[in-house]
Amino acid sequence: MIDTKEGKKRVYCAAYCRKSVEERADETFGSIENQHEAILSFIASHKHEDWIALPERYDDNGFTGSNTNRPSLQRLINDIKTGKVNMVVTYKLDRLSRCLADFVQLLKLFEEHNVAFASITQPIDTSTSTGKLMLHILSSFAEFERELISERTKDKMSSARKRGQWLGGRPPLGYDITKDSKKLVVNQEDAKLIREIFALYLKGNSLLKVAQIINEKGFRTKRATSKGGKTFGGIKFGITHIRSMITNVLYLGKVYYAGQIYDGQQEAIIDEETFKKTQEILKDNRIERRATKNTECTGLLSHLLHCKICGHFMFHTYTLKHKTHKYRYYVCSNAQKRGYNSCPTKSVNAQAIEDATVDCLKKVFIDNNKKNDHPNKQEVEAILSPIWDTLYPEEKRRILKALVKEINYDSTSKKLGLMLNDSDIRLEFEVDLKQVRPLNKWHKEEEIEKEPQVRKMLILAHQIQQFVNEGRFKHPREACKWLNLSVTRMDQVMNTLFLCPAIQNGIISSNTPVINALTEFKIRPLLKEVDWHKQLTQWQTLIESKK
Repeated sequence: MIDTKEGKKRVYCAAYCRKSVEERADETFGSIENQHEAILSFIASHKHEDWIALPERYDDNGFTGSNTNRPSLQRLINDIKTGKVNMVVTYKLDRLSRCLADFVQLLKLFEEHNVAFASITQPIDTSTSTGKLMLHILSSFAEFERELISERTKDKMSSARKRGQWLGGRPPLGYDITKDSKKLVVNQEDAKLIREIFALYLKGNSLLKVAQIINEKGFRTKRATSKGGKTFGGIKFGITHIRSMITNVLYLGKVYYAGQIYDGQQEAIIDEETFKKTQEILKDNRIERRATKNTECTGLLSHLLHCKICGHFMFHTYTLKHKTHKYRYYVCSNAQKRGYNSCPTKSVNAQAIEDATVDCLKKVFIDNNKKNDHPNKQEVEAILSPIWDTLYPEEKRRILKALVKEINYDSTSKKLGLMLNDSDIRLEFEVDLKQVRPLNKWHKEEEIEKEPQVRKMLILAHQIQQFVNEGRFKHPREACKWLNLSVTRMDQVMNTLFLCPAIQNGIISSNTPVINALTEFKIRPLLKEVDWHKQLTQWQTLIESKK
């Protein structure tokens, strides 16, 4: 508020208007313009109190009042915080919010910035306790009304879906939408393609092979344009497109809703016998495939590496040969979806491109010599130091994501591109992945045998204790028969959990020669000491004596 010559204070009023898409236009407050004109007249009637309407419009047309994610409301909040607004005026209380929690937060914001609130159809004075109480009561009813409208909308949609009606959205390939009745009608040209896709799959072709055949014939996915002018579709078919089509009950003349299938109002494109055979083949193929899950082997460059030629992500996976040797690699998702012929890169050896990326990063930070000025100084130091090779994969991934925004590889030019988080410049390096490192062979049993005896013993103790905590065993000794261990040996294993956390961390995470050479016999005296501080002192003395 600003003092005038008469000593009064001017009140700058912001007129906030809102209309959601589900509200009828014939309602008294339905039109944005009607709301705005009524608010301006209300403000003008208080001219004697020096109320002045701000020229800025705060209109949210087509936005729900169930949340505050509205552009004009957010702009109004910013203007309140900067002191441009002294009062917010709405046509009705629920125009500002239909959620009680949001309304309370807005009122709190108003109070913090000495902003008043007025509703022209409801006598509310926020300067009195009675007015505030009335405000909360009305906002509660507004929230109740919103929830009631939501329930009614869901019931109407459920009823319409059960009657087989199309509820809107982009129609699937094979159908168009009539402008007058908004119903699905068969597009005869697209319907031929749908029947051909089903026929190709029934001939024994895989999903990928079907996609390749129709792509070679020049077919593309259904193209559509949104109201905003954005274009969707019109691209080559992939595995997911084919799978979604041959499992879509719409082509049977039916609709799927809430786990149930109902008769639809659209004409069928595929007969039931063809659809049934297709589903049986698809089910059998899923059983026979037995795809290897990639939950235990995450690549360092996951969610960072792109194929430069296709522009698609390259995902990390692996294969096991003879159940002993693991081969890791990154595959272009475009090649995986549309066939290896669609991408020149196809796949690259995981270890080779990971090593090449780390080597290129080291060159960048060494050449720039800005380690001390870098915002992620610790991460830069870690990748430049010899400790890098001893870090866990999870920590390596964290460091790479802190430093790198994107990595891409071009197999044609054999160039690796890096875009750092602190720069928009793409750095390019020539690498030959075939000469970096050979395929990474992994033998589980051999790797386990290389681990120090005390580390294996401690990890086993933690694993058994976890089973006890989960209720699989009531006591660690119940695992003796399962592990073929005597009771005495089991007690020796579980006693390692009495080591202080610092010692346990050193045994598990350190790869120094001292730890590798440490025997179980050497740590038994530590277990007799119950004071962790004394235990740690003995441990440090033991480590020093072994150096």
